[in-house]
Amino acid sequence: MKVRRLGLVEYAPTYDAMRRFTEARGAQTADELWLVQHPPVYTTGIAGRPEHFPHKASIPVERIDRGGQITYHGPGQAIVYTLLELTRRKLTVRALVRLLEQAVIDCLAAYNVEASRRAGAPGVYVDGVDGAKIAALGLRVRRGCCYHGIALNVDMDLAPFSAIDPCGYPGLVVTQTSALGVRADTDAMGEALARRIAELLEENHAAHATR
Repeated sequence: MKVRRLGLVEYAPTYDAMRRFTEARGAQTADELWLVQHPPVYTTGIAGRPEHFPHKASIPVERIDRGGQITYHGPGQAIVYTLLELTRRKLTVRALVRLLEQAVIDCLAAYNVEASRRAGAPGVYVDGVDGAKIAALGLRVRRGCCYHGIALNVDMDLAPFSAIDPCGYPGLVVTQTSALGVRADTDAMGEALARRIAELLEENHAAHATR
């Protein structure tokens, strides 16, 4: 498992790089986690509906090939892109979604923040804060390999979320770790999240190897 720390990078070229990596990978290509932040950008999945988009905004909207509706990315959000061969890891898409959600839940628990899943609405939500969403995820699978990943709100400007229906849910409340008393910065939270994802992937691999 390789972890690439790309820093603050523009969205479009990073998206193109994920697709090229996935298209070019072979049976011996190592899986990778890309740890990034992006300048302000909205992204919307292949089923994105215009009624959820901002009516007027200076922030660009990128249509991409992941699942899900519109969300916002900006500095202060820790994003981990998961470039994995699911077939080799014996992972279904649903299992990977749950693994990514669990990684966030575990990271937050280390700071005494209770969070959980929500049935039918992928992502992670903070308990007791009006069900506020703190992490969003979206994936794309091609030839048994996936890309895109999960984004954890750490210390960012949340205002752009108010111009959209986040993840297609009008009125959805969005929060971040800095608002919940967590002092770790974006880099630290990103490192912790990537590390926990890698640990859970290895645990899953070990479990299948012993069967």
